[in-house]
Amino acid sequence: MTAVDSVKTLCPYCGVGCGLEVLASPQSETAVDGQDQSEHLWKVRGDRAHPSSQGMVCVKGATIAEALNKDRLLYPMIRDSLDEEFRRASWDQALELITSRIQTVLSTQGANGVCMYGSGQLQTEDYYIAQKFLKGCLGTNNFDSNSRLCMSSAVAGYVQSLGSDGPPCCYEDLDLTDCVFLIGANTAECHPIVHNRLQKYHKKNCNVKMVVVDPRRTKTAEDADLHLAIQPGTDIDLLNGIAHLLLRWDCVDADFIANRTEGFLEFAEVTQHYSPDVVSERCGISVNDLELAARWWAESNRVLSLWSMGVNQSSEGTAKVRAVINLHLMTGQIGKPGAGPFSLTGQPNAMGGRETGGLCNLLPGYRHVKFPEQRAELEQFWGVPAGRISPDWGRTAWDIITGLESDDVGLLWIVATNPAVSLPDLERAKAALRRSPFTIQQDAYYPTETAKFAHVLLPAAQWGEKTGIMTNSERTVTLCQAFCSPPGEARADWEIIAEVACRLGFADKFPFTNSADVFAEYVQLTQGRVCDMSGLSHERLRQEGPLQWPIPKEESGEELTTQIYNPDEFHQKAAKPAKRLYTNHQFPTANGRARFSAAHSRGLAEPPDSAYPFVLTTGRLYGHWHTQTRTGRIEKIRQMYPHPFLEIHPRDAARIGVEDHSLIEVRSRRGVARLPAKVTAAISPGTVFVPIHWGELWADQAEANAMTQEKSCPDSKQPELKACAVQLTPVPTEAVKTDYTLFTKTLETSSVSLPL
Repeated sequence: MTAVDSVKTLCPYCGVGCGLEVLASPQSETAVDGQDQSEHLWKVRGDRAHPSSQGMVCVKGATIAEALNKDRLLYPMIRDSLDEEFRRASWDQALELITSRIQTVLSTQGANGVCMYGSGQLQTEDYYIAQKFLKGCLGTNNFDSNSRLCMSSAVAGYVQSLGSDGPPCCYEDLDLTDCVFLIGANTAECHPIVHNRLQKYHKKNCNVKMVVVDPRRTKTAEDADLHLAIQPGTDIDLLNGIAHLLLRWDCVDADFIANRTEGFLEFAEVTQHYSPDVVSERCGISVNDLELAARWWAESNRVLSLWSMGVNQSSEGTAKVRAVINLHLMTGQIGKPGAGPFSLTGQPNAMGGRETGGLCNLLPGYRHVKFPEQRAELEQFWGVPAGRISPDWGRTAWDIITGLESDDVGLLWIVATNPAVSLPDLERAKAALRRSPFTIQQDAYYPTETAKFAHVLLPAAQWGEKTGIMTNSERTVTLCQAFCSPPGEARADWEIIAEVACRLGFADKFPFTNSADVFAEYVQLTQGRVCDMSGLSHERLRQEGPLQWPIPKEESGEELTTQIYNPDEFHQKAAKPAKRLYTNHQFPTANGRARFSAAHSRGLAEPPDSAYPFVLTTGRLYGHWHTQTRTGRIEKIRQMYPHPFLEIHPRDAARIGVEDHSLIEVRSRRGVARLPAKVTAAISPGTVFVPIHWGELWADQAEANAMTQEKSCPDSKQPELKACAVQLTPVPTEAVKTDYTLFTKTLETSSVSLPL
């Protein structure tokens, strides 16, 4: 590909979906075909025309181009066992090996012996091809992604309460709300451009209230009018307690409840058990603060709630999401400007993954594997035999691990993610990965922690090197255009998967010559659905810029070429393009009504006790992204965060004899880490915090997920990554204070060079 002067694209980090403009610099005359190129080939700035970010960009987006040509996986690599070194292979050799192994698994274990584990970093076209291949051609629903670890509770909560997935709000609501209620969301660090926009609006409007619910006094909490530092696991207690007060004060929308919802009486009965005194004691907050939060909700004409991992990553994650939505339903705070329940997506295309069916229980177009008519629609459209798509859930992320343990998984294909750092109960997960008979890792970078468990490494094109679609948290669809060629022999993810499908005999199902063709087929499956994108194409997005779904085909001026819609599903047929969903207060449920949830709080899956008296919570830092596969290779970001740490309250530190910078051993029932202490009053007593970003490539014994647990929400199957019980022990050292560099690696000391 010839380098271009300027191109519009999207930031490939968090779900905010910030528009970027990439400009060529003078050094760009050098071909991008190796790892030794300048890190300053491209200049990145915010795209002022992008509707979601309006030209703003955080440090991750601003430095993204610096990692394009560092530590890239340049060509396929294979080895016969994990004890051997990788050897270089041709694409034909690698793909023939994969094809042969899949055929063996199909003949010996059946299609359910094949699993693929993907990522919210994939583009929509990558996701779609994977679904068509596994679910349509092979007949297994064993495609799950790391979105299972971050967004699946939001999906389940939206579906159960409102009838369909898809956030009903938009970023414009940040500039229109009277009261913003953030729970389990540290937007200042995890969604910084959303927070910047909200912060500016909040400062200009003194009557606007901001409530932040978080056990830590984060940078987000510092900007709030009210910080509710609740005890971990008491979110539902708090939310039901607010509902109790709203009912007591008769601050509800009786007409909306009566005409637009169902299940209110059961919900109201549950709230009677959450009096202010009870909630105050359980949550560890004052009655006055609880009443103030409820009063602001009651008195505001437009209430916007925002949540993320702190709500979703829980053994009662779906119930927490629904408890947030309950407050909106009882006050009619949905479907209007400045109001509504707004899930902030964790990854750049997690929304696209949800739209394309990129979880083991979903199908493209917001369909579910359990509905026979929806499976039949896909089978007919794809031209595969009736009954090919399984009616059963495939393996979730953790089910893949247990399947490896039981030898029921014969082949694992990992795409654009790093589970050897990100999965819960990490030592158990690593042991299972070590048992895998055949693992493929398809990634842009080498080394990664997961590569040590792979038999085949496939070099993938990444951001800037392939053209495709991503959808952000507010349902804005952006064309991410390539502006340089992939290094070495790297290929787009969808092309790799499609080639294997063709070699397995499904060439007629994958006639695509480019990603635009893939997208054109996929959007037909969204027609008449809540996530209708049938009026979109690469060309339209290239000409008009980012657009927010629903965008039905009628709006494009073209005739309908297919009819997938089933009127018995009560989805929004021929919905008009809208910034917000459910503005007519009609919901895609069987009777058009939203549903209240009547759930009591169950608390933590693993509460603290005398043996493990502290609660460990985990999270992100502003500059880093997930497991540092990309950000760890950017020097500016490494300097911002040179080492891992453990936050501990001064009272707890004094009690166990720990000083700032001294070393602490933190141990759960599953694993252990050793981390320098960061003594701070910003965290609640009894709770400690560890960032998630450090795997064994970047530090010794600093993995947060060595301690976390696999126990998950029964509805969403999302693990409770946000809380587990731990014990803390000071590590004796000759110096009272420890040099942080003892616990930090540079990649150079950890790297294993690839053979030429």
